Amino acid sequence: MISKFPTDFLWGGAVAANQCEGAYNEDGKGLSVQDVMPHGIRGEITEAPTEDNLKLKGIDFYHRYKEDIALFAEMGFKVFRTSIAWSRIFPNGDDCTPNEKGLEFYDALFDECLKYGIQPLVTLSHYEPPLQLAKKYNGWLDRRTISFFERFAETVFKRYKDKVKYWLTFNEINAILKAPFMCGAILTDKEQLSESQLYTAMHHQLVASASVTKMCHEIIPDAMIGCMILGVTVYPLTPSPDDMIKTMLRDRETYQFAHIHARGEYPGYLLRYFKKNNIKVNITDKDKEILKNTVDFISFSYYSSICESADDKAERTGGNLSKGFVNPYLKASDWGWQIDPKGLRYTLTKLYDLYSLPLFIVENGLGAEDVLIEGPNGEKTVNDDYRIDYLNSHLVELEKAIDDGIPVMGYTSWGCIDIISASTAEMRKRYGYIYVDRNDDGKGTFNRYKKKSFEWYKNVIKTNGESLKR
Repeated sequence: MISKFPTDFLWGGAVAANQCEGAYNEDGKGLSVQDVMPHGIRGEITEAPTEDNLKLKGIDFYHRYKEDIALFAEMGFKVFRTSIAWSRIFPNGDDCTPNEKGLEFYDALFDECLKYGIQPLVTLSHYEPPLQLAKKYNGWLDRRTISFFERFAETVFKRYKDKVKYWLTFNEINAILKAPFMCGAILTDKEQLSESQLYTAMHHQLVASASVTKMCHEIIPDAMIGCMILGVTVYPLTPSPDDMIKTMLRDRETYQFAHIHARGEYPGYLLRYFKKNNIKVNITDKDKEILKNTVDFISFSYYSSICESADDKAERTGGNLSKGFVNPYLKASDWGWQIDPKGLRYTLTKLYDLYSLPLFIVENGLGAEDVLIEGPNGEKTVNDDYRIDYLNSHLVELEKAIDDGIPVMGYTSWGCIDIISASTAEMRKRYGYIYVDRNDDGKGTFNRYKKKSFEWYKNVIKTNGESLKR
């Protein structure tokens, strides 16, 4: 079959600085919220970094990035998504001058990518705001954080304007309502936060996102900058009208963020929700003008789908920040995430029908427990056919969406090299094409080994999708 993927399709992979770099206190880097989250989203927040926090060393990407970029190049990556650790550039978040050593690291990283013809796709804020912003300002609850973020963005835009042409503002920006400390550096316990506080923090991030979008267009006219949302495909559990209404309301939780980025204003249903529930958010006239600076494309993560129901007694799924009800027609991963390739096509179509902007899948993949074995030639490898099956089936549905006329810019599979899990801070939950010898107890050589999926993805990229099994 002739591939339907465009000839300029951006194939690649994705990571986040806090999950791979390590070197948490080297070369002037300050602490981020991740450095005091040793057990992931639902674990406790510690007073200071602790030895059981695997993210402090990550996979030592900070020192081994040349080796890893060479492996990405061997697979044929056209694009590599990563983030800039805010606290590596401004250690406290509110510093007046940037940390030169931090800037130099990303100079070197982006140069290494470009050496192989790999375009960097850079997320400005990927769940790693500086810890000092939490302690001093309670993070994004404080409007002053907007100006700190603007200073950070302006600094990196000017520094890397000749090296980075694809940018994202906030990773999974809709997640702040679910994980306010990780996403918004809000120290107040989630159970104590009012809806007014949560939506105020959300508003500050949305204003900051629109502001730096305008800034990017001015500083780097040939760049494209997008938003990034946690993509959740939601089906009604039954044809019951009550289930349909619950599904509609759940969808709005996701799409309200894309709406504001794409259309430059709050949707009426969200403003009505504020009014009916006495939610106080200070949306100034200046804020409204800033929000009109819309994005060039919409990017999103997609791992699974969920069902919604008015029946609270229905069986619930596993998941990260997007739990719902079990779909009886789907299988699930080892972590209870339901596997739904067709949901990806559905989400692509719905997003484009709503907003008519180019789309970019910047996270997709299967977290699994991989077993390192000896290959036929004595090399260490992983027979991860389950991962190949997952990715292949999703890419086939992506191709169908493209054939339907949906403009998709690219695809960066999540954790293209094994990294520390964001949700559980584990190493055993692996996504990559490259196995990293590190375990949950912190032990390991950090050596890299190619999994079976490495050659599979290499061939997919080489043939621009023609090798996919349909």
